[in-house]
Amino acid sequence: MVKLVPTPEQFAALESTLVLCNDVANEVAGLAQSMKLRSRRALQVAMYPMVKARGLSAQPSLHVLRKVADAYVARAANLTNGNYGRPGSKRYVSVADTAIGFRSNAAQPFDDWCLSWKIDSSTVSIWTSSGRMQGVRFVCALWQHKLLADRQGESDLVYRDGAFYMYATVDQPAPTPGVPVKDPIDGWLGVDLGIVNLAVTTDDDPKALDVRWSGGAVTARRKKNQVMRTALQKVGTKSAKRKLKTRRRKEQRFATDINHQLSKTIVAAAQRTDRGIAIEDLSGIRDRVRLAKKQRAQVHSWAYAQLRDFVTYKAEMTGVPVQVINPRNTSRTCSQCGFCDEKNRRSQARFECRECGWTAHADHNAARNIAALGHEKHWAAQSTVPIAATALASS
Repeated sequence: MVKLVPTPEQFAALESTLVLCNDVANEVAGLAQSMKLRSRRALQVAMYPMVKARGLSAQPSLHVLRKVADAYVARAANLTNGNYGRPGSKRYVSVADTAIGFRSNAAQPFDDWCLSWKIDSSTVSIWTSSGRMQGVRFVCALWQHKLLADRQGESDLVYRDGAFYMYATVDQPAPTPGVPVKDPIDGWLGVDLGIVNLAVTTDDDPKALDVRWSGGAVTARRKKNQVMRTALQKVGTKSAKRKLKTRRRKEQRFATDINHQLSKTIVAAAQRTDRGIAIEDLSGIRDRVRLAKKQRAQVHSWAYAQLRDFVTYKAEMTGVPVQVINPRNTSRTCSQCGFCDEKNRRSQARFECRECGWTAHADHNAARNIAALGHEKHWAAQSTVPIAATALASS
């Protein structure tokens, strides 16, 4: 993601380009809904002349049609997966019978026919509704500038908070993942995700778990933001609304920053010690678990999936293998003897095995179990011997 620094004339041209593209996209989406056209080819055959007549060049016209088609495909997938309720429900019918709409400043993709990157001069040449525009400056970090040399495919023009950005796709070969040793403790770094402690690894000192990556500090920060947001909304003045507008992404940036710090620390620890990462999969946790009222807000708002994704892509860039583990019973099972009982967890922080008497911090015990499961899952996937043959040999 790089930030564009256009002149006032360039800014106006980029803004009018997004408005035109999305106005045409809304028109196409309405016709696609009434004519029941969904595929890229069907929309191109039926509406390409009309779109081009609205002032778009050939390639931007195709991108508008593809954007509409892709939006309908995504909506159909959400309907099929039940994200809008059961078929026939009021919400399901309302969504299915309504044409897709695009914001006037929604993102627009550009390919190499419409957009040229001038890396040496830190500028781009881009098609606009006013014609081809040369010399639009962009700014980015030095490491981003180096990555742009490997840019391929489309780039998206994005308008956000009064500024324009380009989202570029960069393809780089991933290092070959290392092979962890065949030991669940020495070969894998287990990661347990939670509420009181956002992430606990097998390397963490159980005595320091109350302060490192504390969910309590995050919750306090979120509550402070919520109180301020509520107070500003009650005031309702123009200055209060301006303040709300400047703060609206602050909480999101805070959560993203914490997840970046966490994922970077976890991957660095695994890379430094030549281990793989085993991290629990909390997909669907909002539907599975029952929590106290004071905990629901954090579980429903914290981006656990984002943290897992950050760990995954950072690990892939450094050649660290990752295994995503089903967390079922990892908090109830003793990592020493394997005995599983819900009464093993005496409290949120204390684990005491009723079978062997081993005690530990509950999250640290869960991280050890996750590491062992990552070890088993990895080597089971590496095995080429049929299961039946393995069972026969063992008997």
